[in-house]
Amino acid sequence: MKVAIYGQYYQNGTEPIINDIFDFLNKNKIELVIEGGFLKMLLEKRLLKNEYQTFTSHTELNSSFDMLISIGGDGTILRAATLVRNSGIPILGINAGRLGFLATVQKENIERFLQIVIDKKYTISPRTLLSLSCSPKNAEIQEINFAMNEITVSRKDTASMITIETSLNGEYLNSYWADGLIISTPTGSTGYSMSCGGPVLTPDVKSLVITPIAPHNLNARPLVIPDITEIKLKVSGREDHYLVSLDSRIASIPNESILTIKKTPFKINMVEIPEESFLKTLRNKLLWGEDKRN
Repeated sequence: MKVAIYGQYYQNGTEPIINDIFDFLNKNKIELVIEGGFLKMLLEKRLLKNEYQTFTSHTELNSSFDMLISIGGDGTILRAATLVRNSGIPILGINAGRLGFLATVQKENIERFLQIVIDKKYTISPRTLLSLSCSPKNAEIQEINFAMNEITVSRKDTASMITIETSLNGEYLNSYWADGLIISTPTGSTGYSMSCGGPVLTPDVKSLVITPIAPHNLNARPLVIPDITEIKLKVSGREDHYLVSLDSRIASIPNESILTIKKTPFKINMVEIPEESFLKTLRNKLLWGEDKRN
């Protein structure tokens, strides 16, 4: 079994997690290839002693890999997705961060869940991604022009609202007067969109969510649309530019540019452990069913 490893280091208790992962994988003679920047950090902190193969680019991840293990939080998985891209390599998220909707393997279950992975008793959860194109073209979003959670437009260098003219499949929908607009995948529905009042979607739903951020037209509400919809946005405001974010990557876009958002032709495959289903994660992370009344 050949596994790529990518991660982020957090001061609070990450070292035991990293030690447990590498001890287990080495004991089971798993072939490990570590992302170069992550390996450099681990060596500097003297968390690893052995020599390991490395990779530095998505071009080095191919069909010879059985899996990529992401060590960190959900943000680490979103960055890992930019390495995996359209290769189809499944991603397993081990949570060394905080909330962790995507990084579902918790530190107390690492060895047990990694054994499930080695025994191939896991399932694959394909996740929809969104692509973004800009007219006129923008160099900041040409290479990595996709997002796993959401694509968001928001105001820049101003306290004033922006106007986001929105069309679906060529038909005008609305002009949102707001601080911004979120176009979310089902995976991203538990993130920024949910915090702005959007609905939670299960990962297998073939839908997207349009969620306004602090809209001035108060009757504007989150809208669920089919994921085959092509979305076009044109933004105007008092400043010359506004911001577009693709997950954690941000670009500055001139006003009146046309943004086209649609589903990518490929998906990201997330490893799902039977004991850590999406519904169980919802209950645990959002405390559904908990009664916290005084």
